[in-house]
Amino acid sequence: MKYRILTNDELSHLGEDFKQFLIVSGIHAEEWEEMNKKDIPKAIQVVEIFSDTVLQKVYEKINFVEFRSENSCIVFNCQIDKTELISIQAKSGITVNLSTPELIHSELRNNLSNLQFHRSEKPYSLSREIEIHNLIEKGCVISSQDFWNFLLKIIGVN
Repeated sequence: MKYRILTNDELSHLGEDFKQFLIVSGIHAEEWEEMNKKDIPKAIQVVEIFSDTVLQKVYEKINFVEFRSENSCIVFNCQIDKTELISIQAKSGITVNLSTPELIHSELRNNLSNLQFHRSEKPYSLSREIEIHNLIEKGCVISSQDFWNFLLKIIGVN
């Protein structure tokens, strides 16, 4: 597997897509039912391939992710050949809470002088989509270009 197997909840929302995937793969409804009863490893392999296909398409569409904790927020701009990041952290000796979008925006509006920013970039060491997958597996959530652009303005870029 390239990524991970989709959860039952995720699969339940993709029922029609899975049916289409089975048809394109040359597996008819009766064959699928038979496979589920008599060849579970093969059925799991089909679900794994479907899962990888779905996640690949999802990751291709993601451009921004962010990691939030009480002490920091890191926003990643996932470009074609590299990842740029902007991190927000409290200055030494200052306590902040950057664990939710509301708290992040409150700190940025009301306590900007308590925060420090760092910007860097790095080329991908793995494929772009695998790196996005790894970031999400580590707790990142999808972010937006608007937030990225807002942070660029704050740190004086653009």
